[in-house]
Amino acid sequence: MNVKRIVAKTSREAMRQLRDALGPDAVILSNRAVDGGVEVLALAAEDIAAMAPPAVEPAPAEVRVPSTRDEVEAPAVTFKRRLVERVAVPSQDSAELAQSVLCEIKSMQTRLESQLADLTWRDLPGRDPAGAAVMRDMLAAGFSATLAREMLESLPKGEGEQAQTWMRNTLMKRLQVMQTENDMLDGGGVFALMGPTGAGKTTTTAKLAARFVVRHGADKLALLTTDSYRIGGHEQLRIYGKILGVAVHAVRDAADLRLALSELRNKHTVLIDTVGMSQRDRAVAEQVEMLGQAGKPIKRLLLLNATSHGDTLNEVVEAYRTRGLDGCILSKIDEAASLGPVLDCAIRHQLNVHYLATGQRVPEDLYLANRQYLIHRAFKTRVQASPWQLEENELAFALAGQSAAYRESAVTLG
Repeated sequence: MNVKRIVAKTSREAMRQLRDALGPDAVILSNRAVDGGVEVLALAAEDIAAMAPPAVEPAPAEVRVPSTRDEVEAPAVTFKRRLVERVAVPSQDSAELAQSVLCEIKSMQTRLESQLADLTWRDLPGRDPAGAAVMRDMLAAGFSATLAREMLESLPKGEGEQAQTWMRNTLMKRLQVMQTENDMLDGGGVFALMGPTGAGKTTTTAKLAARFVVRHGADKLALLTTDSYRIGGHEQLRIYGKILGVAVHAVRDAADLRLALSELRNKHTVLIDTVGMSQRDRAVAEQVEMLGQAGKPIKRLLLLNATSHGDTLNEVVEAYRTRGLDGCILSKIDEAASLGPVLDCAIRHQLNVHYLATGQRVPEDLYLANRQYLIHRAFKTRVQASPWQLEENELAFALAGQSAAYRESAVTLG
């Protein structure tokens, strides 16, 4: 039996070395924190299998002459059944025993992995104060534990007091933003604004239309709406269109959309205001398919409500990204208590942030995305303490509670 000992700086690195050395089915025997990292002891799967008890050879079956009339006249099937019962297959028993042992080993492995992850987080404040501060501040600002872990693992050693500056600069680099709106307003094309109900699609469409009209004139712009579900759902856009001097066309399905785009082919830019619906509505997929069957390339911009919870935003992106997304617009920035969740979503899904919508005024309340402003706003000190703010001594407990997700995303063996 060969016990493998691995020492690494982080638990993720230890798990990677363990997987490379012993395979995905290796079993962890113990783990503990050591100077400079963690120590893991493990066994290969074949060594565990060798520990199972050997199969027992079957004893010879007892042959007995029938002594009663009933036994003599019993059907052959009864005789076969009794024979099988008396001469049981030992390999089946061994297989069941081996399976039971493996299940128990897997259970032990899961518990040990959980302890390993918990140990890593519990020791974090004392072992890496700068890293602990990064984790605490990111979680308090509304960023996900997943992104915070990625930042922690890439934090250069010896940053110390500069860790906060490094974190903000790194987040700014990872946040993709549209550098100039010339490509959108001057390049032209067909743009569809998508997103859940209440995200601000119609108002944002009107803001974009107003910016375009100021630059190129109303005769080169057309507005489409697919909102035929709500009573008077397209009337708001028609009012904006009338003010701007831009015609608004309503479409119901892919055939209508293809016909409308064909008739509007001479327009420089076409903006489509799509119907809002829950990200869990099956009709979302139908809407995405309708845009994909338009017969002309359509650039999809997803409206992300900055007041939404991070899990909700994640669901929205997953639902609308079926055929790809060309960018996003962050709406309701002025209403959001924290920008962490929406920025986290944009960073993790690598969405290019085009604009920030901050209110109802058309066209004033629309701004080009600015990295520095967004990251600064995300970590801006609040006047009142947040109920979600972590104390220093609570960090380990909060992170230990995330260990299941950590194992799934980082250290699962197989």
